[in-house]
Amino acid sequence: MKYKKNFNNKNEILCFETFDKITEKVKKFYHTKPFPNYRKNDDKFSILNRGNKNFIAKKFKDFVGFKKRILEVGCGTGQLSNYLAIGTNNKIYAADANMPSIKLGHDFAKKNEIKNITFINADIFYDIFPENTFDFIWCNGVLHHTKDPYLAFEKVVGSLKKGGYILVGLYNKYGSFLTYIRRLFYKIFGKKFVMIFDPVIRATEKKNTDKIESWINDQYQHPVESTHTLDETLIWFKKNNIEFISSIPNCNFDEEKDIFEKQPKGSAFTRVLKQLLMIFSSIGGDGGLYIVIGKK
Repeated sequence: MKYKKNFNNKNEILCFETFDKITEKVKKFYHTKPFPNYRKNDDKFSILNRGNKNFIAKKFKDFVGFKKRILEVGCGTGQLSNYLAIGTNNKIYAADANMPSIKLGHDFAKKNEIKNITFINADIFYDIFPENTFDFIWCNGVLHHTKDPYLAFEKVVGSLKKGGYILVGLYNKYGSFLTYIRRLFYKIFGKKFVMIFDPVIRATEKKNTDKIESWINDQYQHPVESTHTLDETLIWFKKNNIEFISSIPNCNFDEEKDIFEKQPKGSAFTRVLKQLLMIFSSIGGDGGLYIVIGKK
């Protein structure tokens, strides 16, 4: 399906029908418990404050600047997209396959008069965006929940402008080791085990049951999930003429730099070692997600 609608329309959720069985399975999974959900008293100030406390989100927003087109792929409930839109004149496009999630983000933006954002309900594999459209693309925690993560990456990166940046976040094959172990014990002992041993749940207020249930759903019950490596992602970048800029964790043991500053790729050995070390860091405890940033 080729893109046909005018996605500059800000007054409605742009919808594209989906038929893929895997996408439908993921949509069904998030239908009753969108992730992450909004708090009852959330407004644009609380979303701005929460986003500013997120190291990567804050760095990304500062680096983007103004008068840019930004696409968030797999936006979920659109909290990041709303954060990126607040206080800027950038044009934000928030896309996700799950309509209940999209509607939460859209309703929040409408209620808080965030007007520089458009929500799009679509399958990641549909060609809905023209090539060379976006200055920045954020695709974090999405590709590993698709039937073909590399094909999904190809579809996404095609809409990036030359000179534009893309941020990709994937579950790491090595760094997710603790999640594998907790998932095994979850199957045996159930919810009580993760309530004690999951670091994210331990850091969450017990009264915040919606967040806890959403996290358990996402980490321990997801029906479609794959894991990947830094080297695999570097191959994806090379095939699509994307220059490697940086990664979290970084690929070597040099001094840490800003995430949008060019970093060395290191060697195959240092990359594997840095991914193994994720197991013993907060990254490994928080699901084992790694980030790679590239420039077209």
